[in-house]
Amino acid sequence: MPALWIAHVTVTDDEAYGKYAKLAGPAITKHGGAFIARGGRFVQLEGKERPRNVVARFPSVEAAETCYHSDDYQAALNHARGASERELLIVEITE
Repeated sequence: MPALWIAHVTVTDDEAYGKYAKLAGPAITKHGGAFIARGGRFVQLEGKERPRNVVARFPSVEAAETCYHSDDYQAALNHARGASERELLIVEITE
């Protein structure tokens, strides 16, 4: 079943986070991910507001998890650590 990779982000260092974004996009695509939303308008109804929200669709939970643990994504993630506050989760789509 397909899955969604959902990230809620507050960027604290634009330059370092820009390096993350430059590397993360290709890593996500390489692992079968396709972006549905990157930033854009949102309405926060509950919980902590994060001004950047990203959603990518993957073929499966396993594909999304493999992407996260891959060397190329982890290399990207090194730039986001200390440059952002984030929550990231993977949710299976039950169609």
